[in-house]
Amino acid sequence: MTQRIYRGQTSKHAVPEPLNKIRPEISEKAIKTSSFLPVMAPEQELLYRDVLLLLEEHHVPYAVAGAFALREYTGICRMTKDLDIFLPPEAAGSALHVLRAAGFECEITDPVWLAKAHRNDFFVDLITGMSNATLVVDQCWIKRARPAHIVGVNTRVLAPEELLASKLFVIRRERFDGADIAHIIYGTQGKLQWDRVLQLTGAHWEILLWMLLFFRYNYPAQTSYIPHWLWHDLLQRLNEAVEHPEIDAPFRGSLVDDYMFAIDVNEWKMADLLQQYRSQAPKIEATRRL
Repeated sequence: MTQRIYRGQTSKHAVPEPLNKIRPEISEKAIKTSSFLPVMAPEQELLYRDVLLLLEEHHVPYAVAGAFALREYTGICRMTKDLDIFLPPEAAGSALHVLRAAGFECEITDPVWLAKAHRNDFFVDLITGMSNATLVVDQCWIKRARPAHIVGVNTRVLAPEELLASKLFVIRRERFDGADIAHIIYGTQGKLQWDRVLQLTGAHWEILLWMLLFFRYNYPAQTSYIPHWLWHDLLQRLNEAVEHPEIDAPFRGSLVDDYMFAIDVNEWKMADLLQQYRSQAPKIEATRRL
């Protein structure tokens, strides 16, 4: 794997590598957004279909996210090497049990949020929340999912509100999903259940406001896609926070990127909210069965 020289690099002379150097399997042309369907390898499509059919057969609660869900709401087609399956933590163990019994090689990559099932060179990601544990998938995410037809299987994708929320903290230096959020808002013409988005965002409303401003910057003529009451609510909160700052509020940078803000925690001895959140998050259990 190519070393990402800019993560944790202290040299002032370090220069970030182009994305196609970090991930050489992606060409510069493939990076561009497009509505053209990418060509999927037959083995890859078969793996996705087998996984979805197994989860359906065994009634594992899940919803598809990632590139397939983004396509449903935006029309954007993206080459993907994996299939993102969102499911509650208690269901992830069941999914692993089902897939392992069907011959897949399975592993828990991070018990807080991620497991994988492999076959040959392709895999699926089983995702139970955000890596920083600010958001955890629950049964409501599955109940609110929308019907979809993927690789020949009648299945479901995350509702646009949950899909948007799942991308709020994908804001690291080497990956930024702000454009995906902007495209979700644009693609749905802002016809979202914004109260649900606020509920999912919770205490991290500043990140949502940041993303809404990012949307407005890119689509100023579509500012009205975000309802006036939401602009007023969030800007009023911001004004109140600026006028009356919490002098004891903890540092939150590690929730954004624990590499870029490592010095704050490791050397400046600020609070490490990332570890606090992750220590309290429900974990994926490999032995759980249906």
